[in-house]
Amino acid sequence: MGFTLADKISSLRIILLPLFISLLIFSRAHPAAMNAAIVVFSLAVLSDFFDGMVARIKNEKSQLGRVLDPLADKLLMVSSFLALYLLRGTLGLRYRMPVEAVLIVVSRDVMLTLGLLVLHLVKRPIFIRPTGWGKATAFFQMATVFALLVGAPAFIWLWKAAAALTVISGADYIIRGVKKINDRSKPDPV
Repeated sequence: MGFTLADKISSLRIILLPLFISLLIFSRAHPAAMNAAIVVFSLAVLSDFFDGMVARIKNEKSQLGRVLDPLADKLLMVSSFLALYLLRGTLGLRYRMPVEAVLIVVSRDVMLTLGLLVLHLVKRPIFIRPTGWGKATAFFQMATVFALLVGAPAFIWLWKAAAALTVISGADYIIRGVKKINDRSKPDPV
C-alpha cells in the first residue's frame, strides 16, 4: 500500500514534537513563543484525530500505520509530560506538571514497550489494537497537557483523571499481554 496519507499525518505528529519542545524552551526567554508552542501542540493533537479518520474513510490501514500511530502518540505524550516537568520552574505557567503524573505516564509506556518485546521474544504474534481504556487515556493525557499550557483550572483534576486512566489502561494491557503469552491457541489481537 506504500506510505499512505494517514501515515504521513502520523509522521507529521512526530515531526512537530521537536518543534513543540524547542518552542517551550525558547518561551523561557521569549514568553510569546508559548502561544506558538500551544498551536504546535494543538496541531499534533489534531493530527492524531485526522490520521485515524483518514485511515477509516480512505481504507488506508497499513502495517506502517499500525506501528507509527501509537508510536507517535507515545512519543508526543511522554516527551510533553517530561518536558513540562523538567521546565516547570522556568516556563511561567500558572500550574506545574506533578512528578506523579510524569512517573505514571512514562512507567506505563516503558512497561508496554517491554511487554511488546517479551511477546516478540516468545514469538507470539503482535497486533496492536487500541482499546477504550487506551483511547480515554490518550484523550485525558492530551487534555492535561493542553490545560497546563493554557493555564486552565481544569488542569488540577485533568492530570488526576489522566493518571488514573493511565494506570487502568496499563493494567488492562498487561493483563491482555499475559493472557496472550499463556494462550497457545489461535492468535488474536493484543
